[in-house]
Amino acid sequence: MLKSFLPNEQVKDVFQIKPETLKEQGIKAIITDLDNTLVEWDRAQATPKLIKWFKLMQDNGIKVTVVSNNNEERVRRFAEPLNIPFIHQARKPMGRAFRRAVKSMGVAREETVVVGDQLLTDVLGGNRSGFYTILVVPVAQTDGFITKFNRRVERRIMNFFKRKGMIQWEEEK
Repeated sequence: MLKSFLPNEQVKDVFQIKPETLKEQGIKAIITDLDNTLVEWDRAQATPKLIKWFKLMQDNGIKVTVVSNNNEERVRRFAEPLNIPFIHQARKPMGRAFRRAVKSMGVAREETVVVGDQLLTDVLGGNRSGFYTILVVPVAQTDGFITKFNRRVERRIMNFFKRKGMIQWEEEK
């Protein structure tokens, strides 16, 4: 049961995800969370560094779709200026939004990675739907109300994984 929460890979931030590495693994698409994965949960727009990362992915033929549990206004305000497709109110960890994203990008599940900062939504949802999952360290130290609750549960799960030597990403903060 707990293995459903274990990501395939852990990185400090999305900038450590390189298109060359993805292509070597046969990856053609990224489904990414928004809040505290790409930018702080209260930052409306992408940073210049993040804009360059999106362009790098695009230039290398890697498609990106933002899949967020947040509301349409929040996700649209971030994604539209970047011309990035998005799915809002995704209800992660449920699998429907992941399947919609893959279908809209025209790729197979095996050609797609799920990137996010939360075990209970991004990693669990990606794993349950059969995706390769990458956990990133949250970009902000603060969270919204529901996420604060999730983080408490995640700490217990991560502490278990750390004791078993299965995860070590938190030391990188």
